[in-house]
Amino acid sequence: MRSCNSFARRLIIRDVHVPDGFINAPVSAVAGVVAAGAVAVSLRGARRELDERTAPLAGLVAAFIFAVQMLNFPVAAGTSGHLLGGALAAILVGPWTGVLCIAVVLLMQGILFADGGLTALGVNITVMGVVTVVVAYALFRGLVLVLPRTRRSVTVASFAAALVSVPAAAAAFTLVYAIGGTTDVPLSKVLTAMVGVHVLIGIGEAVITMLTVGAVVAVRPDLVYGARGLTAPLKLRVDGELVDAAEPAPVAAGSPKKLWIGGVVTALVLAGFVSFYASASPDGLEKVAADKGIDAKVEEHAAAGSPLADYGVKDVDNARLSGGLAGAIGVGATLAVGTGAFWVVRRRRTSQETAAV
Repeated sequence: MRSCNSFARRLIIRDVHVPDGFINAPVSAVAGVVAAGAVAVSLRGARRELDERTAPLAGLVAAFIFAVQMLNFPVAAGTSGHLLGGALAAILVGPWTGVLCIAVVLLMQGILFADGGLTALGVNITVMGVVTVVVAYALFRGLVLVLPRTRRSVTVASFAAALVSVPAAAAAFTLVYAIGGTTDVPLSKVLTAMVGVHVLIGIGEAVITMLTVGAVVAVRPDLVYGARGLTAPLKLRVDGELVDAAEPAPVAAGSPKKLWIGGVVTALVLAGFVSFYASASPDGLEKVAADKGIDAKVEEHAAAGSPLADYGVKDVDNARLSGGLAGAIGVGATLAVGTGAFWVVRRRRTSQETAAV
C-alpha cells in the first residue's frame, strides 16, 4: 500500500477487507451482531487458552499479523494478495484467542488507517476472523490427528489449513454479498472470480504460515498451541514402575523473552522497511470488485481524514519515511492494545482460579 492523498486511493481494499458501501445496512448490522457474539464467546474461550506461555505471545501474534498484512505479494497479472492470518493465529495461540487477534488487527486498521469500513467491521471480523479461524483450525486438528506426531506434521498441517482458509473466506464474503450486496452482479461470476483469485492468494498465505509456525516450533514448540502434546512424554522406570520424566527446561536461546523481542523486532522491520517494497497492484477483492462492478456504491471511509489514513503519516512528504513510520506506529499500537486485552483476559482467568480454590 502506497501513501496517496487522492480519494480514489483511499478506497484501497485489502484482501477481503470489505469497505463501506459493499453490503447494505441491515446485513451489515446483522454481521455486526454475529461478530460481537463471536468476540464475546472467544473471550470466554480465550481464558482457557491463555496461560503463562501463550498470553505474552498473543499480543505479539496480533502485531506480527498486522505487519505481514502490509506486505502485498503478486499472485497474477495486475493482482496482489497478502496474509489474512486466521490460520497462523489459531495454530500459534489457539482458535479462541486467534479470533481475538484478528479482531484487534481489524479494529486498528479500521480506526487508525481507514482500512476496512467501520460499518463493515462486523462483516470483516466474521469473514476474516471467524471463518478463517474455524476452517483452518478444524482442518489443522484433523490433519494432526492422522499424521505422524512430529514437528514436520505440524508445519504440513499448517500449510494445508492456511491454504484452504483463504478461499473459504472469499466464499463467505460471496455469501454475505448474495444476501446484502448493494449492486446487481450475477452471483456465479462473483463466486468464481473471488474463489479463483483467492486460491492463488491462499498459496502465499500457506507458505507464510508454514514458515512462521515452523520457525517457532523449531525454537519453542511448547509455545505453539497447535503443537502441544506433539510427542509422548519420556518414560523412566522407578522402583519397577514407568513414570513420566520431567520435561527439560527450554534452552536460554529459546526463552520466551528472547522470542518475544525477536518477534517485535521482526514485525517492526517488516512494517517499517520491507513494506515499502510490497506490490502496489490491487488486492484480490479490489480487483474483483473493479472488474465485476461490485464497487459501484463504495463509500469513502469515515476515518479517511485520519493522520495515518492509507498507511502514511500526514504531512510527511517522503513516501518511504511516511509509510515506514505508519507501519511502525501500527505495530506498536496493535501490540499495546492486543497485549493489554490479553493480559486482562489472563488476569480474569487467574482471579477465577484463585476464587475456586
